[in-house]
Amino acid sequence: MKLAVLTGGGDVPGLNSCIKAVVTEAAQNDWEVVGFRRGWGGPLNYNPDDDGPQERWLQPLTTDSVRTIDRTGGTFLHTSRTQPSKVKPGDLPAFLSALDTGDGSPVDCTPHILRVVEHLGIDALIAIGGDDTLSYAAHLHEQGLRVIAVPKTMDNDVFGTDYCIGFSTAVTRSVLAVDALRTPAGSHERIAVIELFGRNSGETALITGYLADADRTLISEVPVDIERLAKLVANDRNANPSRYAVVVVSEGATVAGGEIIESGQADAYGHRKLGGIGHAIGDALKEITGIATINQQLAYLMRSGPPDALDRMVATIYGQLAMQQLLEGRSGLMMALQDGNYTTVPANICVQGEKRVDVAELYDSQAYRPRVRHVLNKPMFLY
Repeated sequence: MKLAVLTGGGDVPGLNSCIKAVVTEAAQNDWEVVGFRRGWGGPLNYNPDDDGPQERWLQPLTTDSVRTIDRTGGTFLHTSRTQPSKVKPGDLPAFLSALDTGDGSPVDCTPHILRVVEHLGIDALIAIGGDDTLSYAAHLHEQGLRVIAVPKTMDNDVFGTDYCIGFSTAVTRSVLAVDALRTPAGSHERIAVIELFGRNSGETALITGYLADADRTLISEVPVDIERLAKLVANDRNANPSRYAVVVVSEGATVAGGEIIESGQADAYGHRKLGGIGHAIGDALKEITGIATINQQLAYLMRSGPPDALDRMVATIYGQLAMQQLLEGRSGLMMALQDGNYTTVPANICVQGEKRVDVAELYDSQAYRPRVRHVLNKPMFLY
């Protein structure tokens, strides 16, 4: 049997651990494994009519080739935000240019993807990614390909699972950064405004603010009244013997009556780049309170470097579980953690809902602070 593996979307620590676990489990059961490189861009750009080397898009995976990859973060297979069912004409490989209808509309290259899979003799595919990558994996399952999905995203916002690979490391990095930024904030008696990745889910900001004991935490789900926030933060600073305050902001947060700050062109899945709300909040706080601010976007530092122990463990177990499902004849599933237990759910569950902060249970919308109202029987990451 022959298996293909790929990683799509943003990189996170733990991807290499998952790949290694898949390859190790497969090798122990005499499966051949290949890796599509650069996410769905791998099979999209692989030309089955080209007899020459195509190592840019495909590589063999053996226990020797993955032996040490779990010691580093990112993905050694590389990644992309390719959406094969909606490829812009300008992004089509030259050998697929005939598919361009000439009217500028995106091209569905799914038939080509399936042809590549058949050409390579691939029996099953494991896709590791966020809801965008996994939604296309679910689509391929509906086309008859045996597919297993593994959720990863530092935002922890894939619907259907309590946990995604990369979240613990991102929060760990963020808490350490908040602690470190207290030094310049206190030295200069300023308000530190720290913006975190998270897109439209405020979970990374919520958990970071909760663990780092930030004075105020702004999440994507609750628009902020800037005048009220300014008054609260000024009081926080004045009550602190070191005369500083810390505000953690999710990149998807908004000021009441305003919109999410976006920039750049939309990617293949229709997403534009978020970011800048931290600077906007910091500038507004300075103008209203007269107190100088430190504005810091943690951005890619949250997903950099090797995984922490929890992400390495979850990634490894997800990889083993994914391969075990294929060995037992199952497919069309996504690996998941629910209530602390490893389980599986239908692969298409990722497109059936949105995972957002439970504001009523976990947040004080008036004080702009995390507030866990009922701890008993909560899952490890609270929801």
